[in-house]
Amino acid sequence: MKKKPYVVGEWVEVKTREEILRVLDRQGQTDGMPFMPEMFAFCGKRFRIQKRAHKTCDTVFPTRGRKLRNAVHLETRCDGSGHGGCQAGCLLFWNESWLKGIDEKVEPGSVAAAGAVCTEEAVRAAAVIVSKDSPDSEPKYVCQATQLPYFTEDLVWWDARQYVEDYRSGNVGLWRMFQSWTFSCYFHVVQSGIGVGPALRWVYDRLHFLWGGPRYPRRTGAIPSDQPTPLMSLDLQEGELVRVKSHEEILKTINVDGKNRGMYWDAEMVPYCGGTFRVRKRVERLVDERTGKMLKMKTAGVLLEDVTCQGIYSCHRLFCPRALFPFWREIWLERP
Repeated sequence: MKKKPYVVGEWVEVKTREEILRVLDRQGQTDGMPFMPEMFAFCGKRFRIQKRAHKTCDTVFPTRGRKLRNAVHLETRCDGSGHGGCQAGCLLFWNESWLKGIDEKVEPGSVAAAGAVCTEEAVRAAAVIVSKDSPDSEPKYVCQATQLPYFTEDLVWWDARQYVEDYRSGNVGLWRMFQSWTFSCYFHVVQSGIGVGPALRWVYDRLHFLWGGPRYPRRTGAIPSDQPTPLMSLDLQEGELVRVKSHEEILKTINVDGKNRGMYWDAEMVPYCGGTFRVRKRVERLVDERTGKMLKMKTAGVLLEDVTCQGIYSCHRLFCPRALFPFWREIWLERP
């Protein structure tokens, strides 16, 4: 294991598949973290550290912050090829035992004392669970997202050590921290129920230029929850340029629960309002992290290139480095 912690921007090399198989258990895991079939394609290649994954957010149980050790995110995402064609495009977790420095040599004896205990076939088999009693039933998928609660530990938002680590690792700069903490303070006072919420939002909207970022981002629509929300089809395709509508325009399409036809509009999407981006892909199927089953969308969503959750407005899990892609309704977008 590398003694000095990795930092953002540092180059590393993914070990060969033979070297990685030697540090996996019979379930294809290291410290509970699955090595997924999609990750074999990156073996032997070099990547930069995108973020140090010392913490993350759990979307299996009620959303919460979690901590983990000896893990990083590289500039690599899952293509879903080993999980039924899931299109979520999750950023992959890499256990540091699967990596080596550019000039680091792996000694045969340092990999595993007893030789390989896992095979590539076992890794692929572990990703899909088929019922023995009912082999024709819908399979369940096992991936890093479904197993995340089991290779992480509890992390309370007031543990200041996580923010020190955010800064020291290069994950987050001091100015970004100031911006997020400013909003977080506002949000908690607004939600306190002491009757000054509207006034504080008004002040935030007029002073937000001082700390940067958009106007107060956590707002909901006015459409009653028992009424349908509007729908629009642009038939957007991969590679097309689109413009994200203004926050005000999008609020007219969501209900009081913050949803448009079941798809949640999140404050982490607000910083992208008004920007122009390229369509990454249309999303019609993805694995449900809670059940492992494949979900099929009634109406396709859209992923945009370089548009990810930044963890700047997510209270109690600030600065999560997981960089999930938010899903976009086409009614929130327009052709430039």
